[in-house]
Amino acid sequence: MQFELDFNSDKSIYIQIEENIIKSIAKGDLKIGDSLPSVRNMAENIGVNLHTANKAYNSLKDKGYLNIDRRKGAIVSDLPLKKNSDSEKNLYSELEIFICNAFLSGISKEEFIDFSKKIYNECEVIKND
Repeated sequence: MQFELDFNSDKSIYIQIEENIIKSIAKGDLKIGDSLPSVRNMAENIGVNLHTANKAYNSLKDKGYLNIDRRKGAIVSDLPLKKNSDSEKNLYSELEIFICNAFLSGISKEEFIDFSKKIYNECEVIKND
């Protein structure tokens, strides 16, 4: 599993880890039922503090992307998640600010839709056989 981390970014490292895992799941690089490295191994492999990796895993667990079992470790949950009003409100809020930033950066509606379609079409949750 390859991660793109920017240690000079304003974005927290645990959020970058979380986003990399979410992208890996959505694009099929991590399949439903796949085990992730232990928190300790993840931290060592990418050169971060153990607590940073643990925070990312726990956040993903809270969002429903991972199941964490003391014996089996972190495992990709059954996906896609069921829609609920809280997740829709959060997504709407995040998307609203994202779209506003794109608009203020000069991205046209058509360009934004094209980018969105391209990224959405790359997503495919795969069940591990």
